[in-house]
Amino acid sequence: MTHPFKTVDASRVSISQLMQPSHSNFGGKIHGGYILSLMDQIAFACASKHSEAYCVTASVDTVDFLNPIEIGELVTMKASVNHVGRTSMVVGIRVESENIQTGAIKHCNSSYFTMVAKDNTGNPVAVPGLILNDKTEVKRFLKALKRKETKQNRLQEFNSTSFSLDAYIEVLKGYNIKIDLPDHYQ
Repeated sequence: MTHPFKTVDASRVSISQLMQPSHSNFGGKIHGGYILSLMDQIAFACASKHSEAYCVTASVDTVDFLNPIEIGELVTMKASVNHVGRTSMVVGIRVESENIQTGAIKHCNSSYFTMVAKDNTGNPVAVPGLILNDKTEVKRFLKALKRKETKQNRLQEFNSTSFSLDAYIEVLKGYNIKIDLPDHYQ
């Protein structure tokens, strides 16, 4: 690592790819798994560029497919480091598709990939800090902190030894489910 801090712009990456019939699902739209694979690749490129190290995907947060992508559209993915920890980075990715005949652009997905920098032996390594240059970058950093806090609270609640199913049974009655537990679970 040559820099103790890097700007968001220093590791920003974008890719564009024309969607072909081989990328489609049975419904004739571009397969979500194919888009996720491209997103993982751009997250790797962005995180590796920031950390100057090999990176692995630790988690993916908030994958919402907002609009379908059609065969023949040009998909553009834009990635930037939104947050850094000691050895991890949150890479924000925006996916847009463009109808190349009409020029119409659709926002298709925004997702957040947590990437961890590794050395040649597979151990986590420290990553450069992040220089935030504008309000948007500060907002993205703060939103990443909030997502992390929410995730930790959720894990703490549901993994706690004091977690009680009884505390949630009433809440579940409003859902389209039937609870049919064996007697020893009730």
